[in-house]
Amino acid sequence: MLINALKMQLKKGFEKEYKKRHDEIWPELKKEISDAGVSDYSIFLDEETLTLFAVQKLTENNTADRLPQTEILKKWWKYMADIMETNPDNSPVCKTLKQVFRMD
Repeated sequence: MLINALKMQLKKGFEKEYKKRHDEIWPELKKEISDAGVSDYSIFLDEETLTLFAVQKLTENNTADRLPQTEILKKWWKYMADIMETNPDNSPVCKTLKQVFRMD
């Protein structure tokens, strides 16, 4: 099992809206992510800096790197663009984090 961690940035004042949208995540998006080999996907919020920290487990043969080309993810990005820092294509500005410790 591989682990992927990244950080993103929420815009000020959208903490409750971000949570609401994820509480209501579209079933078709959830299926697409799962079908790509992503599981145990969690997002945490640092309320002082509004930094979002995401962690996801990936299967050995995952296709998560192809998710950005799917129409459903592009639609989700557009839906989320007003409350997050984004790139010109509406994808969230993400910084992949390097794992420096793990305890099983």
